Amino acid sequence: MRFLRRITFNLWYFRKPSWDSGITPPELFQFIQSHPAGRAIDLGCGTGTNLITLAKTGWQVTGIDFASRAIQIARRKLKKQNINAKLLVGDVTNFKVDSQFELALDIGCFHGVENKADYLTQLDKILAPNGFWLMYGFFKPDTLQTGPGLVDSDLDMISAQTLTLISRRDGFDKKERHSAWFLFQKTVPPLRGLG
Repeated sequence: MRFLRRITFNLWYFRKPSWDSGITPPELFQFIQSHPAGRAIDLGCGTGTNLITLAKTGWQVTGIDFASRAIQIARRKLKKQNINAKLLVGDVTNFKVDSQFELALDIGCFHGVENKADYLTQLDKILAPNGFWLMYGFFKPDTLQTGPGLVDSDLDMISAQTLTLISRRDGFDKKERHSAWFLFQKTVPPLRGLG
């Protein structure tokens, strides 16, 4: 199943997928304006639009996507803009990087991941203490429906992590599906006394 999804996503990137608008959303600009630049990773980075935005505002950027075609396009776009970034073809639920990130950006990736528990475990590994996870996703209209989309149990799973909800803004996507922007911060448990 995962293999077929990867092929399908790669084929979509030979055209222009509907989700690849080439436009950075205002929610990311708002985050950039209110937080100092650091290291950022775009989980499900697609063709790199948001990597370019982050890099132009001083962030050190890494992008990962499981569609190698998307990464090829991102590499060309970044080169054209003379932007240095680390790009990875891989699975967002299990990959290796040599640093942690102050920002993990996810625009429409988490809601499509089959194993959300593994995603959250990986996120905990790569997110720096007090780092932020800016995530956008749409909701399933029916919790029994298969395919992408968030359900209440996904939000419960997130709240069981070391993540604190900072803000949530609900709305609707182009297809009139209920969607939301979430900003979480990784909380660091207090140190216990040695005594």
